[in-house]
Amino acid sequence: MTMAQVSRKFFVASIFMWILPIAILYGFQHDWFPGFSHISPYSQTLLSGFMAVISVNIMLAFYICMAIKEPNDRHEPDPAFVAKAKASITKPSNAAKQD
Repeated sequence: MTMAQVSRKFFVASIFMWILPIAILYGFQHDWFPGFSHISPYSQTLLSGFMAVISVNIMLAFYICMAIKEPNDRHEPDPAFVAKAKASITKPSNAAKQD
């Protein structure tokens, strides 16, 4: 998966995490959801806030599931780098030579 695709997924998920709660709060205040206009303003505010928080948690869970399902390509290190690293570990340092 390229960096552009990962960035696009993150951007879309972030946009939904902003838009969804605001739409829920706005919808409750402007009676978009039938059946909730008869409750008290206090209860309506509480319910809309609770639903907005739940929507963000659902989006986070969805984003985490998408991230877990991404392919896990194992990266193989450069053999020349590994050989140099092993050689630098086994070679005595200058401080050890002076002792």
